[in-house]
Amino acid sequence: MAQLPTAGRVPVQGSGHGEEQTLARLLTVAEYEEPARARLPAPVWDFLAGASGTETLPRAVRQALDRVRLRPSVLVDVDRVDPAAELLGAALGMPVGIAPMAYHRLCDPQGEVATARAAGAQGALFIASIFASRTLEEIAAAGAGPCWLQLYWLRRREALIQLIARAEAAGFRALVLTVDAPQVARRLRDDRNAFTLPDHVHAVNLDPELMTASHVRQDGRSAIVRHAREQFDASITWSDLGWLRRQTSLPLVLKGILTSEDARRAVDAGAAGIVVSNHGGRQLDGAIPAITALPEITAAVRGRCAVLVDGELRTGVDVLKVLALGADAALLGRPALWGLAVAGEAGVSALLALLREELTEAMALAGRPRVRDVDRGLVRVLG
Repeated sequence: MAQLPTAGRVPVQGSGHGEEQTLARLLTVAEYEEPARARLPAPVWDFLAGASGTETLPRAVRQALDRVRLRPSVLVDVDRVDPAAELLGAALGMPVGIAPMAYHRLCDPQGEVATARAAGAQGALFIASIFASRTLEEIAAAGAGPCWLQLYWLRRREALIQLIARAEAAGFRALVLTVDAPQVARRLRDDRNAFTLPDHVHAVNLDPELMTASHVRQDGRSAIVRHAREQFDASITWSDLGWLRRQTSLPLVLKGILTSEDARRAVDAGAAGIVVSNHGGRQLDGAIPAITALPEITAAVRGRCAVLVDGELRTGVDVLKVLALGADAALLGRPALWGLAVAGEAGVSALLALLREELTEAMALAGRPRVRDVDRGLVRVLG
């Protein structure tokens, strides 16, 4: 298998402080995208940036988010604005987390350790993927804030049991079961690139035998899709959640909910939280945007579980919008990896600090000095 080059750093010419100068010039989250692209091998970029099918869903999600407009209140005391929040009993400096994404070492040698450390420093939640490229113990030790572990339901249930036991021992505070991926959808960029994990990147928390297919190249096919179709159990139903809950005392969060009916089922099944998500546009092409589904879902659960949402969130105003539509927290996906690719831990930390600053400003200008003040009356969804 051809070795993909390791992600490198591109310092500013003539400066001993290239990363600092680069970060100082990046004034929005969106501005991290192109520098990240420039630092990553093209097949890696396509793996991170690509979506399924027509790749139109991310754009539809962004358009739906832009149709949500703010109705600010004036003459409100906003001398002190506090974006602090609480999520499943954990204190956060802001109602923001990093969504579960696999193989952070594709972007930086420190991988998830760097991302978790940056999240903790900025008061954000970090959700580690089952396919993390650093150990659960390393991630938990690095993160000063709460860490959750995301799971796919593997055919080998004993592998799940082992992961759950390790997560509990390491201090992870919740499990996040992804429920919108009974199989991984075709992603044409990865098929065209015959994307295969490079030799230096591994899902280190799983038995290597389970991961063999992800390292074997086959022309015209993604090794990631081939691996998932071998290892994911597509037969699970709501009735299987009882088995999973019996394996742990940790709260269970279901990720990939897009309907009020499934939201109610999640609560009835004992879920402590749900993530309203389109999986970054990487699963069902043409699905309803998460931001569009959010109001009906929050109305259905009526505060009986935590509600998180992801999908094309790029600004503090975006975070404020989803909070007004009933979410308890917003999850950041690809942008966290952009920051990691640009400047490692410092890049992720700077990006999160920027988002927190934008959210604080938006709360002040909207007349909502605390997260608990953010309500449905703040937004109107345009037709």
